[in-house]
Amino acid sequence: MEITNPASAAAHAKQRMAGAIDHLRHELAAVRTGRASVGILDSVKVEAYGTLMPLNQVATLAVPEPAMVVATPFDPYQMTAIERAIRRANLGLNPSNDGKVLRIPFPPLTAERRRELSKLVHKLAEESRNGVRVARREANDALKKLLKNHELGEDDERRAIDDIQKITDTHIRQIDDLQKAKDAELLEH
Repeated sequence: MEITNPASAAAHAKQRMAGAIDHLRHELAAVRTGRASVGILDSVKVEAYGTLMPLNQVATLAVPEPAMVVATPFDPYQMTAIERAIRRANLGLNPSNDGKVLRIPFPPLTAERRRELSKLVHKLAEESRNGVRVARREANDALKKLLKNHELGEDDERRAIDDIQKITDTHIRQIDDLQKAKDAELLEH
């Protein structure tokens, strides 16, 4: 995206920062808490029909109770491949196969595992904050370049940099809120 004025710089920064937050939401959905969620299984790839496929493309996923996910394969012959893929995904889940569906119980998290997951949540949030800061720096650099090329006045540049900082602060607060919410969810017993 070509940045030709302060408004396009702000729009570009906003778009990049929103992308960082969307990515964080997706990553946090995959962090296992004590509650069952099909989002945790998003990273599971099943070897089916000679290729790796996402679990949700070979089975229907449902959460019939708070600590269990049920996977119903579209093709019953894929049951063992699905079971193997879930075990290999290193999510700490142990599915049981009854011939028709896979029941995937979510065991309660230990205090040590909760701390590890909390550290992971903090790491993911910090990576997103860095993404937001990079977007801010790129927008500010583009504004400085416009100033240097005499396409923008100093007052306009200063005002635009302040606007971009406000956008940055808003996105950083959103990241902090997502992190706090996930931490609270992890610490629920």
